[in-house]
Amino acid sequence: MKLLRSFQYQVFLLPILFFYTVFTVYPLIKSFFFSLTNFNGYSKEYDFVGLTNYVKIFKDAAIVSGISYTLLFAISTTILTTLLAIALALVLDRNFYTKNIHRAIFFFPSIPSGLILAYVWGFILSPIGSGVLNTVLHDVFGAGPQPWLSEPMLAKLSTILVAVWAGAGWHAVLYLAFLQGISKDYYEAASIDGANRWQQIRSITLPMLAPAMTISVMLLLTGGLKVFEIPFALTKGGPGFETHTITQVIVLRGISEVQFGLASAMSIVFFLIVLALTYFQVSVMQRREEKML
Repeated sequence: MKLLRSFQYQVFLLPILFFYTVFTVYPLIKSFFFSLTNFNGYSKEYDFVGLTNYVKIFKDAAIVSGISYTLLFAISTTILTTLLAIALALVLDRNFYTKNIHRAIFFFPSIPSGLILAYVWGFILSPIGSGVLNTVLHDVFGAGPQPWLSEPMLAKLSTILVAVWAGAGWHAVLYLAFLQGISKDYYEAASIDGANRWQQIRSITLPMLAPAMTISVMLLLTGGLKVFEIPFALTKGGPGFETHTITQVIVLRGISEVQFGLASAMSIVFFLIVLALTYFQVSVMQRREEKML
């Protein structure tokens, strides 16, 4: 009877398993096969080239730059967004008259697509003198135009900060939901024992937020590794290859340059990097949860 009931539950999973296999597992296996060939994406005739495409990955300046910038983007946005979102959630959790309006304002940047937000910020950060930010700096401080999107370091910093601005509100709402689930009795008991606000945050709030932090950091890290729209809309990957992302290089090599085999090899390497980092992050943070709770 127990075996029959278990089988009934598993029957409902069969459609999901079918679509997952067709749309995820099969394309992944097919990509690995094409990564070992010189397939151009159009011709039915191609040759087996072994690991040649994998060797090319680390000799291509755009690909190496794409990997380093994507890792910098993912790690930086994860750390900065987490710090800002927790601080914002703590403020929005306080009981003040306009708290609902403030929550809506900070959540709003999460609604439009990243591409639209990036085009708006492209107008604000335009490196020419008529850019909004450069105009403000000139009128207030008399400063000359700054190359926000055309100087390598400023371009990297600008794309990262725009992504943090766009994502902080959404993740603050996630932390806020967990904050409101913490019993007020803990804080009342801590106040009676003489704990100040910072001691309450360190000993009660942060440990209780550990599960939310695991989810938020995983979403930020995987989203940062897959980023495409914000750097592309702001800088088109420039100056040079300084803000090229891995996904942008894969699209460029696979579609624009019809090197489908090379693009497939990059996709496999990219998949392994995301898998390793996500597994490491979730394992570390789950162990941290067990220690803090």
